Amino acid sequence: MASSTRVPAAEITGVYGTLLKTISRRMFGQVPEGAGVMWHHPAVLKDSMSFGRKVDSWNRLDPNLASFASMAAAATIGCSFCLDLHYFLTHNRGLDEAKAREVPRWRESTAFTPLERQVMEYAEAMSQTPPAVTDEMSAALLAELGAPALVELTARIGFMNSSARGNVALGIRSQEFSASCGLPPLAAASPADGVASA
Repeated sequence: MASSTRVPAAEITGVYGTLLKTISRRMFGQVPEGAGVMWHHPAVLKDSMSFGRKVDSWNRLDPNLASFASMAAAATIGCSFCLDLHYFLTHNRGLDEAKAREVPRWRESTAFTPLERQVMEYAEAMSQTPPAVTDEMSAALLAELGAPALVELTARIGFMNSSARGNVALGIRSQEFSASCGLPPLAAASPADGVASA
């Protein structure tokens, strides 16, 4: 298959490269094309993955809310890789797959609670350029979640923005991880949602 990325994937070699390929195949059944793109600068890949693992270890925010927020940010930015990856991870972590499937069209969906909607609205607002977070959004979430969970939510969305924008810029797209484990396709966002296409 020809590369669809803006930077061609490099051959992943060496001891760390072998470990990366082994872990990727165990987690996803394949080595993501994006790993080959990032392999041009292994330190960037390694440090990004290390920070991503730290983000995954945070625990002040409900895991479903964390997943929905990350997916809503990815959808807003238009990162099909991030959106599909987080849908796949929702399945692997035993979270709410039915709701995760609806994230791209959360405004029309009846699946979500008011708090889940507030979290996704905040994720979208943070992912706009310039950010569109209001005092009212923050105050409502502070009252519902408490300060530690709101700080975590904000940091998770910030990390997703960094990852998603980098993937979009490099042309890293979905590799259909969720399809490989039999998940139904993600719901399509309506054009009125303002979600960028990937």
